[in-house]
This record gives sequence, structure tokens and C-alpha cells, in this order.
Amino acid sequence: MTDAKPATARLLSLLSLLQTPREWSGSELAGRLGVSPRTIRRDVDRLRDLGYPVEASMGAEGGYRLVAGAAIPPLLLDDEEAVAITLGLRTAAGNAITGIEEASVRALTKLEQVLPSRLRYRVGALSGATVPTLTPGTSMVDPAVLTTIAAAIANRERLRFAYLTNEGADGKRHAEPHRLVSAGRRWYLVAFDLERDDWRIYRADRVRDPLATGARAQPRELPGGDAAEFLTSRMYSLVPVYEADATLHLPIEQARARLGDPAGTLEPIDEHTCRLRGYGDTLEWLASRLVMLGCEFEVHGPPELIGHLREIAGRAGRASGVACEGGDGDAVIR
Repeated sequence: MTDAKPATARLLSLLSLLQTPREWSGSELAGRLGVSPRTIRRDVDRLRDLGYPVEASMGAEGGYRLVAGAAIPPLLLDDEEAVAITLGLRTAAGNAITGIEEASVRALTKLEQVLPSRLRYRVGALSGATVPTLTPGTSMVDPAVLTTIAAAIANRERLRFAYLTNEGADGKRHAEPHRLVSAGRRWYLVAFDLERDDWRIYRADRVRDPLATGARAQPRELPGGDAAEFLTSRMYSLVPVYEADATLHLPIEQARARLGDPAGTLEPIDEHTCRLRGYGDTLEWLASRLVMLGCEFEVHGPPELIGHLREIAGRAGRASGVACEGGDGDAVIR
């Protein structure tokens, strides 16, 4: 049998077959690729040299299959798989899902750099046709904005973009991007503003039309060294932050699971209750997190949060015809 197919293309075809969750006999692979069993053995050895963990079993029922290894080698994706993964990463990145947000943006940036134009169109069409359900206070950000910023950070390029300020003014910015930071419900860009000659924080959902200029960014040392700490310290100094203190009638393990990132601390009181001390930039966000826990709780402070919960309880009580508890002390939700 003549092994006419170019070696590189044949290896990719072999890898594509081995990525399916089944075991292939040498004769099956040889027949599929139009080569000899000896060539299959040789190509399997080449894949192993490249880091792909191909396992071979002996005997009449034996064959080859791809197994889990110590590292993740590059994968081959068909069109449907590439579209599905890109949409999933866009959803994760755009909603800042706790724990995987930065990894989602990095993976999305890599994938979109190699995505064929025909698949880019499909991803864009599907993204535009879907509407996510948002929790109170959530700010949507265009994943394309995140990937452009992330690529500029990775390539150490300067960035130009339009930016909408808190006051509603729309202006132009020229900056050296340092890090993207996910904080609660939002993405933030920590960057050195070249026109203001100082470090600045930008909300990613207010960034429009980012463009990497190709000009190299200068190595700069961020005050404090850590982007997350820099963001937290600046936010505390610029916006009101409410510190919530509440007793949750929920075992601490369940509270952690339901809260995800609590933006504060959880301490056990007993096996059935725990104490939450957290913070938020809006009363609406803090109240919604507590109400959506699905358990009884008492809020000990701050007074603004107690007052806001009483307003919610009053509206709910009037709507349902049920009186809600709450005196001059803590807000009690049952």
C-alpha cells in the first residue's frame, strides 16, 4: 500500500480519529487513512513524541485510543465543536463567572485568533440572537472587547478606545493595558493612561471600539504590585461601599455553595447557621444576594440595608396581602 497522503495531513487525520471516545484497531485506522499498519504504528509513535498520550492494547481485540495525560496537548475541533466552545467561553467571559473568568478570556482570545471567518460569522449570529438572564446589578460586556484587551496585554501593545464615564461623557483614551480584573459582577481594565500620566481603572462594559495600535507598551510597575488589590483600594476610595452583617439560617457549607464568591467572610455559628460579613457597592445587590439564598436570615447592619429590605418586604407584603415582620432593630426575613 502506498502512503501517498502527506505526513502532516495524515497525522492530523489520525489525531482527529483518536480524539473520538473509542478504541481503534490498527487495521481500522490503516483502512480509514489508506496506509499500511506499519505506517500507523510509526505515526502513533510520532504523536506520542509530540505529547499525545496514545495507549495501545494487545491481543485480537486490542487497538489504539487517546487517554488522559499529564498535560493537555492541542486539540482538533470540528466546526460545530469550535462554535459551541466559543459561545460557551463568550458566555463565561461576558458574565464574569466566579473562578473561571480570567481563564475564559485567555482561552477565548486564543480560540478567536485562529477561528475561520465562516465560523466567526456563525458565532456572531448566534451571540446576537441570544439574550442572557441577568441578576440585579449585572453589567454585560462584549466578549470581543475583552479579547481585544487581553490580546493587547499579552502582546504588550498600547490601546486606543472610546470610554463612557460615570457622568455620561464619551471620550477617547490612549493607554497601556496592564491587567483585566473580574470583581463580582463586572470586568475592569487596569491601565496606565498616557494622556493623564497616571494609572486608571476602566469598566470594561463602558469601553467601546478598542484598537491595539501596535506600539509597544513600556514596562511599568503598578503601585502595590497586585492588580486586584489596586482595584479594590481604588474602588473603596471612589465609590460608597456597604458592609453587610447578617446571620444566615443555613449551614456554612451550603452558604458557600450558594453564594459562590461571597465578597467577604463566612463564619460558622453552629451546625445550622453562619455569619456573613460582606460588602457591595449597591444596596440592591446586597439585598438580592440575601433574598436569593432561599433561607431565613437576620440583617444586623448597615442601617441603609435594613431600610432597603423593609421597603422590599413592604412591597412584597402589600402585593401578597401578608404582613412582614420587622421592628426598630434588625431586619428579619422569614
